[in-house]
Amino acid sequence: MAKKSRNFKRKAIPRTLSVSLAGIRAGGALAVDSAMAKVMGRGDSVDDSEFARREARRFVRELGKLKGTYIKIGQMLALFGEQFLPAVLVEALRDLADQTEPLHWDALESFVRDSLGERFDELEIDPEAIAAASLAQVHLAKIRATGEWICLKIQYPGVAQVIDSDFDAVVRMLLLARWVKSGRELDSWLESMRTHLHHEIDYQREAVFTTQMAELVHGLQAGGVSYHVPDLHPVYCTDTVLAMEYIDGYSVADPEVAHLSLERRNALARAMLELFFYELYDWGFLQTDPNFGNYLLCLDDRRKKTARDELALLDFGSVLECSEDFLFHLRHIIDAGQQQDVPRLVDGLIGLGCLREDASEEGRQLFADFCQQLLEPLRPPEQLPAQYLNAKGEYCWAKSHLMRRAGKQAAASATSRHFATPSRDFALIARKLSGVFNFIAVLEAQFNAHELVETHIRRWRESETRGQG
Repeated sequence: MAKKSRNFKRKAIPRTLSVSLAGIRAGGALAVDSAMAKVMGRGDSVDDSEFARREARRFVRELGKLKGTYIKIGQMLALFGEQFLPAVLVEALRDLADQTEPLHWDALESFVRDSLGERFDELEIDPEAIAAASLAQVHLAKIRATGEWICLKIQYPGVAQVIDSDFDAVVRMLLLARWVKSGRELDSWLESMRTHLHHEIDYQREAVFTTQMAELVHGLQAGGVSYHVPDLHPVYCTDTVLAMEYIDGYSVADPEVAHLSLERRNALARAMLELFFYELYDWGFLQTDPNFGNYLLCLDDRRKKTARDELALLDFGSVLECSEDFLFHLRHIIDAGQQQDVPRLVDGLIGLGCLREDASEEGRQLFADFCQQLLEPLRPPEQLPAQYLNAKGEYCWAKSHLMRRAGKQAAASATSRHFATPSRDFALIARKLSGVFNFIAVLEAQFNAHELVETHIRRWRESETRGQG
């Protein structure tokens, strides 16, 4: 591996300038294209022109070259930016792969030594990273006294010092390029994103949620599948190093998982879905990053038709603590969707700020239809679309292409004049639910989820009744 040194603070000025120049260039180019469109009488929106698509791709390439925090910010914009960015830019940002190569150990060793102090010599750290992302990389380490192998998630030096300036540079570019217009609604969204970004590098917060989730899932099983959160090693945890148990397992997308029996794939899928409803209806906080890399499947003998498999939950840097008001409306939306109660579903959407109170009946129905489609797999068996069922009447999650269909309807809803930009919390929940459904689809699971979901909703209804009594 070639030696490389990355010091974010030292490079902050030229990196910021590069993004600003990219914004100026794109803004000027788009302004010219807009003027030409008027002269030529083109009817197409400039924001959706081939020229705009080319400029969006060019800017994304600039982010890719800068790497580090810019990659992370670009990925966040791809996830949340459709609320306020042109579709062509969001589409380009979705192609922004995390191309981060790990730093050579020589560039990290002194930083980790300073962070751990005298505890550094208690570990034998493998200099080869086993994973690298935009904000951190992961190394294996052996505790010399016990021989136990653990994982060290190491934050890149200087990230905390430049994260705000890099974020501001990207926002400045968006304004210069005229892809967004400043305003109170945009400012609120951007500050929410900034907060989310800071949570990603707050290792003390992540350690707290890791411990909390470990306590919640301890002894919990769903259809024979148990949950496991890696144990922390607090003695080796700092503001920039997170030490935890090493877990060996399979990604849900691993070909070995695809060869498991349908019974086992169904059980793993159910466990993932049930975890979401425990988070929503029982615990009130959710891990909102559905990246497949944040889960491992620890499998029993792969030849068995049924087995005692385990779903390992790895990353709690992106956790949403939901307010009671938010939970109230979201829980009622799902319950109303299950009951086909459109007025109550609409009330929930208004309560979450996703639908204007003065929306017409047409607008209300449009949003209700979208929510009911998103909740399609949770319907009673007799209400499931026949074309997505197997011979036993079970829902085929991969065959349904639900996320593709729901995405098209969401895009149509967003163009409605009744549309209100949803909160960051709602966007995070939608992201989470989409990730859960995609996880299940990759497993090619075939099962009906209605009774599973109703169990959680019934328990919640009973607690609500007791609370009012």
